[in-house]
Amino acid sequence: MSAGAARGAFLDWLARERRASPHTIAAYGRDLSDFLGFLRGHLGEEPDLAALAGLTAADLRGFLAYRAATGVGPATRARQLAAVRSFLRFLARTEGLDPVALGSIRGPRPKPPVPRALTAAQAREAVSTAGSIHDPQRAERPAEQQARDVALFTLLYGCGLRLGEALALTMRDAPLPGGTEALRVLGKGAKPRLVPVLPAVREAIAAYLRFRHGAMPDAPLFMGARGAQLNPAVAQKTLRTYRQLAGLPEHATPHALRHSFATHLLGGGADLRAIQELLGHASLSTTQRYTAVDAAALLATWRRAHPRAGSETNDAPLPDR
Repeated sequence: MSAGAARGAFLDWLARERRASPHTIAAYGRDLSDFLGFLRGHLGEEPDLAALAGLTAADLRGFLAYRAATGVGPATRARQLAAVRSFLRFLARTEGLDPVALGSIRGPRPKPPVPRALTAAQAREAVSTAGSIHDPQRAERPAEQQARDVALFTLLYGCGLRLGEALALTMRDAPLPGGTEALRVLGKGAKPRLVPVLPAVREAIAAYLRFRHGAMPDAPLFMGARGAQLNPAVAQKTLRTYRQLAGLPEHATPHALRHSFATHLLGGGADLRAIQELLGHASLSTTQRYTAVDAAALLATWRRAHPRAGSETNDAPLPDR
């Protein structure tokens, strides 16, 4: 069997047995084509099963180095290594190939993306006015929809919640004026945490709940058109439509409001450990990503404000006085 035929059998197995998505199958197909193309040049001939059986960990490292030299980023190389691993393990099971010592190969570790926050002015604008965007095809009452969306976005920015965490709240959880100081949120891994609630958040929730008279305590706090919990896609579409009309950046999403919450707290002098607790991060290293955002904002401010920041002679020594 040729390596190309083995690739086809593997992709067919992914589709039929593993029921992988078309996107996964297409991506793995491209990755294996890159790998077999590398082997063609590396071995000097068209690879077959015997050539695949003779591969070593050094050969796979050579493939990763070759891809890096052609400008392929760490995330793509990590995915390609995963595709090759799955392919070779499949051949070990179905064709009896001796498996390569895959455990000794450490793939590239993609750097986690830096959170993209809105400015304070952009966040306030999105929170207060995004709910005014109406879709005439929706069956919801416009006034209730507007109040609901303002309450939801105010909660995301004011408390730093994930969208899923906010939508999981019930009427019993609603933080109203005069209520308890903190909101109990169930985060990832069903881990509870307490988040302080700003007066502005309580007022926005109260304004929305004027439309929810008689709702049962276990009913969703944020309700969709059909009386069930609001679909996350509806909230995402609302903010997407608004940002296009208001000229906000492409990263103005519901999750960006959570990023903005953390970034603005850090910029205001909040302790990193406290922000970790408020966000519900299991590891401080996850929260530390926001220091990169704050440092970038500081550098941007310096470039705008310093009289020599835009000069072509930035590196020239200052006169001795």
